[in-house]
Amino acid sequence: MQRIGVFVCHCGSNIAATVDVKKVVEVIAAEPGVVHAEDYQYMCSEAGQEKIAIAVKEKKLTGIVVCSCSPRMHEATFRKAAERAGINPYMVEIANIREHVSWIHKDITEATEKAVILARAAVAKVNLNTPNLNTPLTPGESRVTKRALVIGGGIAGIQTALDIADAGYEVDIVEKTPSIGGRMSQLDKTFPTLDCSACILTPKMVEAAAHENITIYTYSEVEKVSGFVGDFTVDIRKKARFIDADKCTGCGACQEKCPSKKTPSEFNRGLGTRTAIYTPFAQAIPNVPVIDTEACIKFKTGKCGLCQKICAAGAVDYTQKDEIVTEKYGAIVVATGFDTISLDKYDEYAYNQSPDVITSLELERVMNAAGPTHGHLERLSDGKAPKEIVFIQCVGSRCSDDRGKPYCSKICCMYTAKHAMLIRDKYPDVNVTVFYIDVRTPGKNFDEFYRRAVEQYGVNYVKGQVGKVIPQPNGKLLVQGSDLLDNKQILKEADMVVLATAIEPNKDVRKIATMLTASIDTNNFLTEAHAKLRPVESPTAGIFLSGVVQGPKDIPETVSQAGAAAVKVVGLLAKDKLMTNPCTAKADELLCNGCSSCANVCPYGAISYEDTLVNDHGIRETRRIAIVNSALCQGCGACTVACPSGAMDLQGFSNRQILSEVDAICR
Repeated sequence: MQRIGVFVCHCGSNIAATVDVKKVVEVIAAEPGVVHAEDYQYMCSEAGQEKIAIAVKEKKLTGIVVCSCSPRMHEATFRKAAERAGINPYMVEIANIREHVSWIHKDITEATEKAVILARAAVAKVNLNTPNLNTPLTPGESRVTKRALVIGGGIAGIQTALDIADAGYEVDIVEKTPSIGGRMSQLDKTFPTLDCSACILTPKMVEAAAHENITIYTYSEVEKVSGFVGDFTVDIRKKARFIDADKCTGCGACQEKCPSKKTPSEFNRGLGTRTAIYTPFAQAIPNVPVIDTEACIKFKTGKCGLCQKICAAGAVDYTQKDEIVTEKYGAIVVATGFDTISLDKYDEYAYNQSPDVITSLELERVMNAAGPTHGHLERLSDGKAPKEIVFIQCVGSRCSDDRGKPYCSKICCMYTAKHAMLIRDKYPDVNVTVFYIDVRTPGKNFDEFYRRAVEQYGVNYVKGQVGKVIPQPNGKLLVQGSDLLDNKQILKEADMVVLATAIEPNKDVRKIATMLTASIDTNNFLTEAHAKLRPVESPTAGIFLSGVVQGPKDIPETVSQAGAAAVKVVGLLAKDKLMTNPCTAKADELLCNGCSSCANVCPYGAISYEDTLVNDHGIRETRRIAIVNSALCQGCGACTVACPSGAMDLQGFSNRQILSEVDAICR
C-alpha cells in the first residue's frame, strides 16, 4: 500500500467559496493509503510547496494527490515540488476541484460531495502505482536536431526565420510561390503610420536571403513530414522553374521578349497580365523567373523557345524536373498566412458583374505605383477617375449564414480607414462613404487613426449595411443601404465600390495540419496549445504557430508573434536532449494479434509493427506485434479503446487505474 498525502487548495475563494475544504480533508483522510491530509490557501505558492516537502519528509510519503485547479495550470509545478522532495514526479495526481466543481456548482453541499469523489478517485489511481502492478513512470530521452523549418515566406515566416538564425541556428524557409514576401508585398501603405509596405518588407527579404544561417526554398512545398519533436524528417518538393538559378542574372530580357502576355497576374489579383515566364514583382527574392507551363507556347505546342534563345547566360532549361529535398529538423513553424474569401456567393454586391466593384486587396494594387494602373486611382471599366467611392465593411465577416465567416477579420476597419485617408489626401475632390456595422479599432493609436479619417479627411461613415449594388446603364453603381442612426434607407450612386472582404487561412493549411498532426479549428485556423499560456505552440510538440495561421491579426501583431515563436524554437533547439512523456501506449505482446486497429486510429502515426519472437507460456513463435514510438505518442488513449484484444494499454492511465477510479466514484 502506498503512503499518500492529500493536499486541498482553497485557491483564495475560487474553490473555498463553493467547496467545504475542511470537510474534504476530513473525509479523504480516512481513505485507504492516505496517511496525511491538509488544506492551504494557495498550494501552488512557495509556502504551499514547502508544506508538501515537509509532509513527504515527516510522513515518508510515496504518492501525492493535490486537489486544486486544472492540471493544465499547475501539474508541472506540483510534479517539480514532488521531485525536489524525493518522490517520482509521476506519483502526483491532480484532482480538479476548481473547473470541475467550484466553478460549475452553486450548492456547497453538492460541490463538497463531488470534490470528495474526485479526490477519492485520484487516491485510488495513485494506490495502483505500485512496483508489482504499475511501476512509477520515468521519462525517456530523445535527441534534438539543431535546425528549424519555417513553412511560409511572408512577413511572419521571414521574421521568425531571422530571429532563429540570429540566435545561431540554421533555418529553412519553404515558400510555395516564386518569391518570399507573402501578402505584405502586395500592400501599398501600412496602418497606422502609413509607411510604405515595400520599404519595410524589402530589407527583411534581403536580410533573409543574405543570412548565412537561412536557406530559402521558393516555388516549393512540403510533401511529407515524419518523426517527432526534436527529430522531424521532412520531404520538400522543389518545383521545376525551368530556369537554372545559378546561371540566371535576373536581367529580365526573357520576360520582355516572351510573346505570351495574356495570363492574369496573380500578384496583381488578376487586374493585370503577365508573361508566361515571369517574376512576380520587381523586388522578388530570388530574382529568378519561373515558366508557367500552362501559358508557355513552348510547353503547349513545342514551338517558340524564344526565351531560351534570348538568354545570354543560358539559364533556360526546358528539361528541368521537380526535385525532392529531404532534411531533418528539430522544430517546425507554420506561417502559411491568409487569403481573402471567394465572393462567388455574394452576388448582391455585383462583384462578378462590374469591374468597378473591387476588393480592398485589389484596391491596394490599384493604388500601388507598381500596380496595374501605376498608382493612378481609376475605374477599371473605362479608366476614368472616380468621384464617388463607397466602401462596404464586413463582407463575409461576422456572418450568420454559411456563406461567410462567423469571426471578425480584425484588420478591415483599419485598412478601410487607411484607404479612405489616402484617397482623400491624394484626390480631395473624391467623396468617400463607408458603410459599417461597427468600427473596431483596439490597437495602439488605432482609434486616433480612425478619428483622423472622419475629422481631418472628412470621410463619411454610415452605420448600416448595404443590401445591394446595382450596375446602371450609365456605368454608375447604385448602392442600396440603410442608415441605422437616422433610421432611413439610402440610395447612392457611386463610381467605384470597394468590398472589405473577410480573410481566411491559406487553403493549403488543412493539408499541412494533417501532415503535422496539428490541431485545427472549424475555421481552418491552427489551434494553440493554450490561448493564454501557450499562444504560439501547437498541442503537437515541436510545432509552432506564427502569424494569421493562428487567427486574424495585423502586421505589428504578426511580427510580435513571429518573435515569440522564434524564442520558443530557440529554447527547444538549445537543448541537446529532450525528456519524453512517459504516459504513452504500450502493447502486451502476449495479447497483441497484429490486427492494425490501433495504428488505424492513431492520429500521430506513432504505431508501427514488427515481427517479434514471443514466448507464450512455453510456446515460442514469431508474431506481428504493435510497437509504439514513445517520442511520437501523445498519450491520447485512442488505441487502447480501439484494441479488440485488450493488448494496448496506456502507461500512467492503465485500464486497472481507470477502473479503480470508476469504482471509487461509484462507492
